[in-house]
Amino acid sequence: MSTTPAFEPELQQAVAAFFQRIPFNQMLGIELDELSLERVTMHLPMKPELIGNFVQGILHGGVISSLLDVAGGAMALIGAFDKHQHLSGSERMSRLSKLGTIDLRIDYLRPGRGQRFTATAVLLRSGNKVAVVRSELHSDDGTLVAVGTGTYLCG
Repeated sequence: MSTTPAFEPELQQAVAAFFQRIPFNQMLGIELDELSLERVTMHLPMKPELIGNFVQGILHGGVISSLLDVAGGAMALIGAFDKHQHLSGSERMSRLSKLGTIDLRIDYLRPGRGQRFTATAVLLRSGNKVAVVRSELHSDDGTLVAVGTGTYLCG
């Protein structure tokens, strides 16, 4: 996992700890690649349990949606953490513990074929209570599989 030099270690640790506490993320096999103020990148190796179409061997749509939601939530968390720097550590963590998905739109563009899928998320807007994030999912050959826009409650 890499970070940009300006990325606070406290923020990196908080986001990584939040991510690792979610059993669903571990069950899917999602791994963090990059956490920065500009972007979150994570990947998911294909495994038989994630196949949605067994005839064609493609990634299940629910897994695609989940991965984009997890990436979007991590980006929203980073944006909220950064925006609430003026608060004490305990007050900031109390607000961030309320993080949740309000709305998620996924556009499935192509079948999820491949051995590794990479999700990236960028912050479109981070307000006092709501963040909007844009996410993309690419297969290992660079094919754009799906895009998502998520709205997250973060404070």
